Amino acid sequence: QQHDDRRSRGRRLVTWLLLTPALLLMALIFGWPMLRYAWLSFHANSVLTGLVPVANGGANWMRLLADDRFWQDVLQTSRFALVSVTAELFLALLIALLLDQRWRGRGAVRALTLLPWALPTTMMALGWRWIFNTPYGPLEAVAGFVGLGPLNLMASPQWTWLATVVADVWKTTPFIALLLLAGLQTIPEDLYSAFRLEGGRPNQALTSITLPLLMPYVLIALLFRGAQAFGVFDLIQVLTGGGPAGSTESVALYAYLNAMRFLDFGYSATVMLAGFLLLTLAVLVLAMLLRLGGLIRPVQS
Repeated sequence: QQHDDRRSRGRRLVTWLLLTPALLLMALIFGWPMLRYAWLSFHANSVLTGLVPVANGGANWMRLLADDRFWQDVLQTSRFALVSVTAELFLALLIALLLDQRWRGRGAVRALTLLPWALPTTMMALGWRWIFNTPYGPLEAVAGFVGLGPLNLMASPQWTWLATVVADVWKTTPFIALLLLAGLQTIPEDLYSAFRLEGGRPNQALTSITLPLLMPYVLIALLFRGAQAFGVFDLIQVLTGGGPAGSTESVALYAYLNAMRFLDFGYSATVMLAGFLLLTLAVLVLAMLLRLGGLIRPVQS
């Protein structure tokens, strides 16, 4: 027993030693900017102060609490993340199940499936901006051909928001499909063979074997994409610029506008840090709910 305990402690020590360089790098790349944001959030740093940081206590945070535009952006960003990630998970699961089957040309289709994800977001957003453009986009051309008249989609807050969701789903669904496909290929074929011998049907195998064993990969994709979707910036900036009338503006874009358009770097840091804290809180709550539901189990040492 003592020998096993020493071996376990030795493995943990080696694990931490191997992780130390990566943790130090993360602290340098991620931790230092966050500390800088935290410090700047308690300072006024704008054209009114000559772009020199001046301590103002918690004035930026009090302003944030009363900022209706910030809370509107939080709701808009949360709705965007919820709808887009849900659609991406559903479509990615269908694509992964299809690509996991054996059929001719599967390798080429797998490569083509990754193409939207491989494209730079700015280039992709410009493409979708042209598709939805009035009067020169292809959608407008088709609408004119069938007699629907000018659609002018990007002038409507509802349609513009939907356009951002469609563009995001098209861009990032392949990423989730790749994760889920990797998970599907870890499931032993023997499980399906034994299930068929027991008289199980294919739809029962999906719910009894595939989905339960695929759940860890679904959770990884959910956390990664949820964080990315909440921090969306470049897609919104290029596709809509936050319009019309701020209906698609995200938290990250609002922080960018405060810094680069209004030159209010103190308040921009406050907005960015508040967005990060809200995202962290949402991830922790989600992890707690998943653990209470039995989908996440604590790691046994």
